[in-house]
Amino acid sequence: MSLKFTIAVACGLAFSTPVLAQHVEVHDAYARAASAASGAAFFTLHNHGDKADHLIGAKSPAAQKVELHTHREDGSGVMRMIHVEEGFPLPAHGTINFERGGNHVMFIGLTHSFEHGASVPLTLIFEKSGEVTLEVPVDMERKAGDHAKSN
Repeated sequence: MSLKFTIAVACGLAFSTPVLAQHVEVHDAYARAASAASGAAFFTLHNHGDKADHLIGAKSPAAQKVELHTHREDGSGVMRMIHVEEGFPLPAHGTINFERGGNHVMFIGLTHSFEHGASVPLTLIFEKSGEVTLEVPVDMERKAGDHAKSN
């Protein structure tokens, strides 16, 4: 087993550990590049608190602009990616999935390329819980719908 492989596995296990801020927990985060200029992050949010919260934004030094996005069907039946300026409500004891083809964090104007096995700093901004900062592993091999084995 190579040292590079061992380090990649250790980083993957470390990054798959849930990140908690107040009552909001982030699980199974990963990022991937969509092109040389853009990428996206995916994860699951859990609110373990008795009060609703609201994901209102995101930021990262990895991109010139970071936005909350989703996909919606337009009038002609075509799915389109749109910026969700109002953010995403997170109900008390609720969950929101951020996944390919659905809700996601979009990195626009990458400041460096996303390399498989590296990580991307990401700060999620919540109305009540404040900022949650995490290192999101870049996984260019994960297929849509795949989930980390440790969660």
